[in-house]
Amino acid sequence: MLKQRTIQYPTRTVGIGLHSGYKVELVLRPAAPDTGIVFHRTDLKPEVSIAVGAEAIGETMLASTLVRDGVRISTIEHLMSACSGLGIDNLHVDVNAEEIPIMDGSASSFVFLLQQAGLKEQDAPKKYIRVKKPVEISEGEGANRKWARLEPYNGFKLDFFIEFNHPAIDSTHQRAVIDLGKVSYVRDVSRARTFGFVKDVETLRGMGLARGGSLENAIVMDEYRILNAHALRYEDEFVRHKILDAIGDLYNIGHPLLASYTAHKSGHALNNQLIRALLAQPDAYEIVTFTTEQEAPHSLFEQSTLEWLPA
Repeated sequence: MLKQRTIQYPTRTVGIGLHSGYKVELVLRPAAPDTGIVFHRTDLKPEVSIAVGAEAIGETMLASTLVRDGVRISTIEHLMSACSGLGIDNLHVDVNAEEIPIMDGSASSFVFLLQQAGLKEQDAPKKYIRVKKPVEISEGEGANRKWARLEPYNGFKLDFFIEFNHPAIDSTHQRAVIDLGKVSYVRDVSRARTFGFVKDVETLRGMGLARGGSLENAIVMDEYRILNAHALRYEDEFVRHKILDAIGDLYNIGHPLLASYTAHKSGHALNNQLIRALLAQPDAYEIVTFTTEQEAPHSLFEQSTLEWLPA
């Protein structure tokens, strides 16, 4: 049986909020089977808890943000991506601010934190959402059109294309295909960093955003080049980070997907609209579990042992 997972022990870290610039404490705790991933604002009295779900994402400007009764927990996508990549089904996330710390701008710090806590299998079947027919969301027209699509696939594959018309980005691959049944999330996705442009910093900070951004937690570019001293972590790091984000955004649906995801210039908003559109069509998906290895897509069993060893 493919089983649900949580972590074995609580673990803690401290970092800076990308948009707020404030110091943030993050604590990850084990959760019981069928809990899902639940975020808790521990700085509020009484504490406010928000369970991850497609409808719980209330804002998508530059980040995926959980919103409940005016309470926000933003920039959850990198942590959610790490949870998806490591197969974490159940987790309590305590944060003492309205933003998850950015760490190094990728998901690798969260992967390390989760692995240090020890991944623990639970005596309950892992539930997958299997896409049964194509679902697509788009916006804009002509050259400005952006779109994202889910289609049936016996595993989980992502195909992403970006277009920024910037020399540093244009010199790299702008399309990447990642099949998570064939490659390692930890090795091939988790280290891809977020990126931004110097020309946008003043505008964003005037809006109260990007106040914690730096060369330590993002790839930063002027009009012509990358300003960071060190080389890219992947030759296609820009588009690979978009895949990292998409993995986190799609995991907000509440269960791992069995699907092929294809996107052209998509972002947090379209990704969230896509999973809402899927859930709005009951005949487009089904919830499945796998009790034997023979029943499951072979890639799922390969991936279930690829990323971790029990603590």
